Amino acid sequence: MAGTSSPEAVKKLLENMQGDLRGLSLECRKKFPPVKEAAESGIIKVKTIAARNTDILAALKENSSEVVQPFLMGCGTKEPKITQLCLAAIQRLMSHEVVSEAAAGNIINMLWQLMENSLEELKLLQTVLVLLTTNTVVHDEALSKAIVLCFRLHFTKDNITNNTAAATVRQVVTVVFERVVAEDERYKDAVDQPAAVQGNSNRRSVSTLKPCAKDAYMLFQDLCQLVNADAPYWLVGMTEMTRTFGLELLESVLNDFPQVFLQHQEFSFLLKERVCPLVIKLFSPNIKFRQGSTTSSSPAPVEKPYFPICMRLLRVVSVLIKQFYSLLVTECEIFLSLLVKFLDADKPQWLRAVAVESIHRLCVQPQLLRSFCQSYDMKQHSTKVFRDIVNALGSFIQSLFLVPSTGNTSATPNQTGSNASGNTASAQTNPGVLGMGGGATVLPAFEYRGTWIPILNVTVQGSAKATYLEMLDKVEPPTIPEGYAMSVAFHCLLDLVRGITTMIEGELGEAETVIQTSTEATSLPAQSSEQDLQSVSDQSEKELVNRAVWEEMVNACWCGLLAALSLLLDASTDEAATENILKAELTMAALCGRLGLVTSRDAFITAICKGSLPPHYALTVLNSTTAALSSKSYSIQGQNVQMISPSSESHQQVVAVGQPLALQPQGTVMLTSKNIQCMRTLLNLAHFHGAVLGTSWQLVLATLQHLVWILGLKPSVGGALKPGRAVEGPSTVLTTAVMTDLPSISSMISKLFENSQYLDDVSLHHLINALCSLSLEAMDMAYGNNKEPSLFAVAKLLETGLVNMRRIEILWRPLTGHLLEKVCQHPNSRMREWGAEALTSLIKAGLTFRHDPPLSQNQRLQLLLLNPLKELSNISHPDIRIKQLECVLQILQSQGDSLGPGWPLVLGVMGAIQSDQGESLIRTAFQCLQLVVTDFLPTMPCTCLQIVVEVAGSFGLHNQELNISLTSIGLLWNISDYFFQRGEIIEKELNKEEAVLQKQAEEKGVMLNRPFHPASPFDCLWLCLYAKLGELCVDPRPAVRKSAGQTLFSTIGAHGTLLQHSTWHTVIWKVLFHLLDRVRESSTTADKEKIESGGGNILIHHSRDTAEKQWAETWVLTLAGVARIFNTRRYLLQPLGDFSQAWDVLLDHIQSAALSKNNEVSLAALKSFQEILQIVSPVRDSEKPETPPAINVSVPLVVGTTATSLGRSFMRTDSIGERIGRYNGSEPPVITDEIEDLNLWWAAWNSWYRIGSESTRPPITCDKLTFIPSQPFLTALIQIFPALYQHIKTGFSMDDLQKLGVILHGAVSVPISSDASPFILPSYTEAVLTSLQEAVLTALDVLQKAICVGSEGMQIMYPAIFDQLLAFVEFSCKPPQYGQLETKHIANAKYNQIQLFAPAEWVALNYVPFAERSLEVVVDLYQKTACHKAVVTEKVLQNIIKTLRIPLSLKYSCPSESTWKLAVSSLLKVLSIGLPVARQHASSGKFDSMWPELANTFEDFLFTKSTPPDNLSIQEFQKNESIDVEVVQLISTEILPYANFIPKEFVGQIMTMLNKGSIHSQSSSFTEAEIDIRMREEFSKVCFETLLQFSFSNKVTTPQEGYISRMALSVLLKRSQDVLHRYIEDERLSGKCPLPRQQVTEIIFVLKAVSTLIDSLKKTQPENVDSSTWAQVIALYPTLVECITCSSSEVCSALKEALVPFKDFMHPPAAKVQNGES
Repeated sequence: MAGTSSPEAVKKLLENMQGDLRGLSLECRKKFPPVKEAAESGIIKVKTIAARNTDILAALKENSSEVVQPFLMGCGTKEPKITQLCLAAIQRLMSHEVVSEAAAGNIINMLWQLMENSLEELKLLQTVLVLLTTNTVVHDEALSKAIVLCFRLHFTKDNITNNTAAATVRQVVTVVFERVVAEDERYKDAVDQPAAVQGNSNRRSVSTLKPCAKDAYMLFQDLCQLVNADAPYWLVGMTEMTRTFGLELLESVLNDFPQVFLQHQEFSFLLKERVCPLVIKLFSPNIKFRQGSTTSSSPAPVEKPYFPICMRLLRVVSVLIKQFYSLLVTECEIFLSLLVKFLDADKPQWLRAVAVESIHRLCVQPQLLRSFCQSYDMKQHSTKVFRDIVNALGSFIQSLFLVPSTGNTSATPNQTGSNASGNTASAQTNPGVLGMGGGATVLPAFEYRGTWIPILNVTVQGSAKATYLEMLDKVEPPTIPEGYAMSVAFHCLLDLVRGITTMIEGELGEAETVIQTSTEATSLPAQSSEQDLQSVSDQSEKELVNRAVWEEMVNACWCGLLAALSLLLDASTDEAATENILKAELTMAALCGRLGLVTSRDAFITAICKGSLPPHYALTVLNSTTAALSSKSYSIQGQNVQMISPSSESHQQVVAVGQPLALQPQGTVMLTSKNIQCMRTLLNLAHFHGAVLGTSWQLVLATLQHLVWILGLKPSVGGALKPGRAVEGPSTVLTTAVMTDLPSISSMISKLFENSQYLDDVSLHHLINALCSLSLEAMDMAYGNNKEPSLFAVAKLLETGLVNMRRIEILWRPLTGHLLEKVCQHPNSRMREWGAEALTSLIKAGLTFRHDPPLSQNQRLQLLLLNPLKELSNISHPDIRIKQLECVLQILQSQGDSLGPGWPLVLGVMGAIQSDQGESLIRTAFQCLQLVVTDFLPTMPCTCLQIVVEVAGSFGLHNQELNISLTSIGLLWNISDYFFQRGEIIEKELNKEEAVLQKQAEEKGVMLNRPFHPASPFDCLWLCLYAKLGELCVDPRPAVRKSAGQTLFSTIGAHGTLLQHSTWHTVIWKVLFHLLDRVRESSTTADKEKIESGGGNILIHHSRDTAEKQWAETWVLTLAGVARIFNTRRYLLQPLGDFSQAWDVLLDHIQSAALSKNNEVSLAALKSFQEILQIVSPVRDSEKPETPPAINVSVPLVVGTTATSLGRSFMRTDSIGERIGRYNGSEPPVITDEIEDLNLWWAAWNSWYRIGSESTRPPITCDKLTFIPSQPFLTALIQIFPALYQHIKTGFSMDDLQKLGVILHGAVSVPISSDASPFILPSYTEAVLTSLQEAVLTALDVLQKAICVGSEGMQIMYPAIFDQLLAFVEFSCKPPQYGQLETKHIANAKYNQIQLFAPAEWVALNYVPFAERSLEVVVDLYQKTACHKAVVTEKVLQNIIKTLRIPLSLKYSCPSESTWKLAVSSLLKVLSIGLPVARQHASSGKFDSMWPELANTFEDFLFTKSTPPDNLSIQEFQKNESIDVEVVQLISTEILPYANFIPKEFVGQIMTMLNKGSIHSQSSSFTEAEIDIRMREEFSKVCFETLLQFSFSNKVTTPQEGYISRMALSVLLKRSQDVLHRYIEDERLSGKCPLPRQQVTEIIFVLKAVSTLIDSLKKTQPENVDSSTWAQVIALYPTLVECITCSSSEVCSALKEALVPFKDFMHPPAAKVQNGES
């Protein structure tokens, strides 16, 4: 309005009006002067108004009749141009609202005239419209006249006019009603009129209505009249009218202005009285009509349904139901029933289509549907309208599938949609069909039993956009494209479900929140007034009412919905459609669940489940449910809703082929993409609505299990499913589409179970029960065959347990009970494996979960969680046990610190493993134990330590895996170390515990029963440990025995001091001696069979290749260990009362070991013997290494006081007292250094003697198997003696010495095996003693030293010692014999080393070095003891000479050259000491027998019968000669000068001997044999000199001796002369040739003899020399001179020496003397 009343607009209006009037006056100037005048006066009028009035528009309106007059007159001219100008001007005035009511009436009259003259019809309509829309001045008759005018124009011949008029009519009708709305708006604040009298049947009685309302009422009433073909009351002048147009107008009014009808009773009355009957009447031809029945029973022809009217009627009905349902309840019931009837199969297609569209409009209004339900279905004796609608839709859909759709008889597209015409037709008529791009696109469709119905894109979800209800321009029924009705019906169902569920869910939600808030309100004290309580009770009443409605709605519709949706699901070939159907089923199932309607819930779920599985899949759970459903026949008012079974042939894309989960799999089954879609829906259902599923979990899970199986998903860690390979049968085939889906499917399945944490306890129990029963089924299936079982249930039980940890107690027992009793004991291994996997995962998760309160404060829960782990030990399957142990291992790694009271359970699991349970099992259990020992001993209660020891011990005894046994022994060592370090703490804790137990025992009146009872609990712990190790020390496996033995002794050694003193008694007798007995017994009975190889391909060393040898090692270790303990802990053991018994037992063990026929054992026994005698100083405790020392058998041997290999002599420098002080300051030192108790030592000596005499006694018979003690053994044996002797020397008698001698002699005589000889014997050339021989000598040395410082009485032992030693000296030439044993001399045995495995031969030792050393000792000793009475009396010297005679007479034949040389030098030494003694005792006759012996010895040596070896060099020969010379010199210095004190015969013998050795004793013939002797020039010379010296000495006692000498001299000189002559001859004859070597030597010899002789003669007193001798000497001179010419230089030099002495004969010649006178 502002636009038209502004000053500018007004000014413009005035100008335009004046312009229009001028134009009019110009146009009419010639033809119509009256008009021209009127126009001109009009101009003046306008100007006048404009000049006089300020409010120009109001003034214009007042005078509008006059102002308009010229224009009306202009229209009256009927001249087109003028008429147009006038109408335009009138319109301008109207638009500025300057037309009064009167003027308006005039204008309408004028327009009516024009209309009747058919002039400017479009302009007329425009003008009317402007007139009615710009203001409300037109009323009543004028209004009706204007409306009739428009109607009249609607029925002209001109199409454009008709259409424009129709539009105008519509607009005018709208305007009329809009005025009513505006009027109501204006008056709404006024006081309401008194209500009109009800039941007023006078349709004219509208006096109560306001003006606009009255107009509208009249108009609407007439429209009804006209549609009903009656005369109108108000619209006077109507000539014709169509029903279709009338219906359209009615519909638009009802649709656009419902509030008018609802607010005004008059209008409501019209609706009830006029509209509804009219509609019902007009519907009658459609109701009666049956397609196909041409003849009717009634004679009158049935009127055919007429599409335009029928369709418009349905539109009206839709509006009535939608807008006025509350007013027209009964009428609507009739309409709805009609709608349902129109869906019948015998109605025309188009009718069904529009009926479906109408129903669709209802379906999108859930509140409306709710009202239906409340108004009809819930009332008794009322049609169940809501149920009927749903069922009708269902039947309708079924009928479309069952009856081929003959859309319109004119065009029936082929059912499959394959022919082009059908397709193109539907493509044109339906905008939703895809264009036929390049080739045929796959149309979304439903297909069922050969019926193919395309799905058209008819509507947007949630809005009922109709196609055919909108075809207002069509007169003929349209062709319905194939599938259209189906598509609409499909959408009806979907929208219906969506609407209902959304509405009910919403209301439910509200109700729940209200209840919640109200409960919160009531819980607030004092504030809740009565009013609140009142509201709460109202609320709950309302809730009850609502719930009844909700349940009724669901109960009414679910059967029909399910039947229809199932059918559609089965028929659907389009993913989107399937998705929608499934969504509908899902929402319904969820809704039923929420409302607690079990049957319907299960029915929907079953439908989804069936859709997920391949057709006809045998799944009992589902089949039973369906049977239950189908037995209820849903027959409603004669409409039978059949549950159609799924069709077999599927046109879905197959996406997976797999095996059915059945006992006997028949081939494979195929999954289509639709199955997968259904599966996803099922997952979503379970996922989001798990809380309302209740018992349906059974269905859902069973189906999922089968699907998972077909898809080949296998459970992985934690229970989640991963794609796995099918185990047998044709493998699962999956397309890539499914492959990409699988991960999401499996994660959905997992999420589903993750969400179980949000379920309440009851729902959770439903879920678990369902899983358990599924699992039982799967187990039944897996019995008796080795097929891959379905692990779905087990895996999901695991997943459920894991996510519900916070409330694990409520589900732990059913969960673990099922897994333990059923699954883990199942014969099928995969099943078991998963059962165990699930159980252990749950236990681990339960322990790691942060419970509130934490487990450490909730021991009951902890034991509850751990108990199933222990229960698993009752199952014998190894795979289960492996899992159990792995679980233990992981628990230890993660929870070890906090197990507390759970320890016995966990340790029990490890200990429950048996030897026969397989290597890997034992290995895993053992890993656990290792972890416990290394990391968790400090954290466990001390009472569990004993269990740890027992478990560790039991692993040692397992014979499956050697390494484990060995390592477990290591663990025992670590445990002992732990005990040692934490001793005090453990002791305290155990004592505390002991006190508690003691108290309990007293209360019960029973004895406290535990092993080793009287000892303290801490000592018992140790004793348990020792006992365990003791058991292991006699294990059948050598390595275990060895390791256990070492550990046992190390622990006792290292930690024994912790034991109470009294406990040692138990250790000695119950642990150590018990062990020794068992070992001895096993060793002596062990098998001597050779063991080829150790387990696998380990080669066994030959020293361990029989059981006997392996036991030997154990015996060695054990004995050594016990001995060491006796030694190091003597200060603890001696105070115990029965030490001497223990000592005897130990000696007995040592003896039996030493005499065992095994070198190793016997030797070790002796080392132990040495140890207990403390020959070896034990290592001080303070120097003990921390780790267990490998008990080394080769204890360094300390021999007597001579060797100090330890840097100190065997006499212990540190007393035990000091050591105790160092070790443990608190204990008072007990000084018991060496054993004071002589009895103990004599016991030791007796043992030693028994061992010695037994072991060195030669065997009686002799064969290959004769046992001969080894060298190290004998050595060790003998080495023990010196130390032992120190303690018993005071009582050591001659008798004992005799015993000793026997043993020493025996020991040295023992031969050695040729195999061993290279190791023991030095090479033959080296003169080295074996250690045995050294030991023997040492023993004698110790004795002789003791004798030396001992009493007089002891010295009588000297001769015995000499005898012993001399016996050894003889060995140099006569090796001792050992019984009957054949021994080879070492040189002959040598070659044997090449044949490695030749049978052992016995080799006599190289006794030479030993004999020689013995000889040295003899000489040494003799030098010290020559004058001792016993030595003199016992003829020791004679014995020595007698013994020496043997090697001396053999000389070159001695085994070793050194022997005779040593013998000579010894003889010389002995004689130098002995001869004076002998001379001294000459008178006593004690030495008489010695002289002949000595003479013979000299004779045998100097003139030996043995020949020197061929290879003897000149130097060697000369050395040997010099030895001979020494002997002669001894004779000349020590014997001959004292001839007076020496027997005569002896001197004679000596002289004869010297004669023999000197030159003249040679025979005249020089043979080869004599050359050697002849070559001893120096010797001969010395003999000769000695002889001469003795012969010409003035001391010659017997003339005979001198004679002998002189005789010899002349012979010699004669012979020399001959030799010289012959030589000169030969030399001359030979010329240049040299003479033979022998001759040259001979001549040299002669020359030397001559010079010697001359020298001797000079030295002698002249009176002793005969003159004839001189003469003979001088006679040689000429001959000598002749030799000068000889060519040999050697001869020349000898000659020179011979000639020189002759100078003494050169005197000036004296006067001739006659007859001796001068």
